[in-house]
Amino acid sequence: MSIAIMRKALRGVSGVPVTAYDAGGEVEPRITAKVYARVAVAGIHNIVAAGNTGEFYALTPQEIRIVHEAAVSGVDGRTPVTAAIGRSLREAIGMARDAAAIGASAVMSHQPVDPFAAPSAQIDYFCNLADASALPLVAYVRAEGFSVAEIVRLANHGNIAGIKFATTDLMLLSRAIPAADPNGALFVCGLAESWAPTFTAAGARGFTSGLVNVAPKLSLAVHEALEKVDFAAARAIVNKLEPFERMRTKFRNGANVTVVKEAVTYSGLDVGPVRVPGLSRLDAQDRDELHRLLRGWEAEGAIQTDRQDVKAAG
Repeated sequence: MSIAIMRKALRGVSGVPVTAYDAGGEVEPRITAKVYARVAVAGIHNIVAAGNTGEFYALTPQEIRIVHEAAVSGVDGRTPVTAAIGRSLREAIGMARDAAAIGASAVMSHQPVDPFAAPSAQIDYFCNLADASALPLVAYVRAEGFSVAEIVRLANHGNIAGIKFATTDLMLLSRAIPAADPNGALFVCGLAESWAPTFTAAGARGFTSGLVNVAPKLSLAVHEALEKVDFAAARAIVNKLEPFERMRTKFRNGANVTVVKEAVTYSGLDVGPVRVPGLSRLDAQDRDELHRLLRGWEAEGAIQTDRQDVKAAG
């Protein structure tokens, strides 16, 4: 896929599906592919395979490839598949090579988690990976401490399609966007629907989403409102999503994927528990609260579901 087409896709919603496990805790490619197919059919513009909501860091490199293959199979050409890669630079280059071989459209590099990583060297990591990749790269910037010049160097790299900007340093974002080449990388809100209006006002376009796993209509409604520069409408939808997103931040985001997987299971696809060190399952009180919220969305037709009782009622 050309970098121009990929940048166009990044202006939309980049959904990050969950990874399904079987009863023995192994990756279940058939159900995983079904999760990806469901998100693609809903019309999500770009789908990230094995991203954080897909438990990237809990997967082995071989399991990551299984998820990438399930994603490409499930999406079946309906929309771009951006394969998440990372870890050491050498491992990431190998993952990028594999992603190209199995038919991914682009790759997204997780930020290095080395505790001794220097800001300028982290930019080198992304740029070296972009140099080595046959596919356009999305750089996932999550740490703070970067200078405007460092972010601009990243944005101006010829093979970097976008920067998933996932910090709340809006001063850096608002300074880096006008300083970068306007024909360079697209700056994307990496903090989901709740932050999308604020990032859009700062000049970013598009946003990432875990909500798409269960309620893609709501994600697309936020995007549509922002495309129309209707911030009031976008905020109204974001307020509706607030209880769901707030539950995900519990335990310093330790319940993030847990809430999404519980919602997907509620909708009729048993995707198994979250692997440690994430929270394995919600407690009874949080699960009941989540189910009450989902029943309300279900009554409005906002939830994608494979539950037979819901289909029969419909």
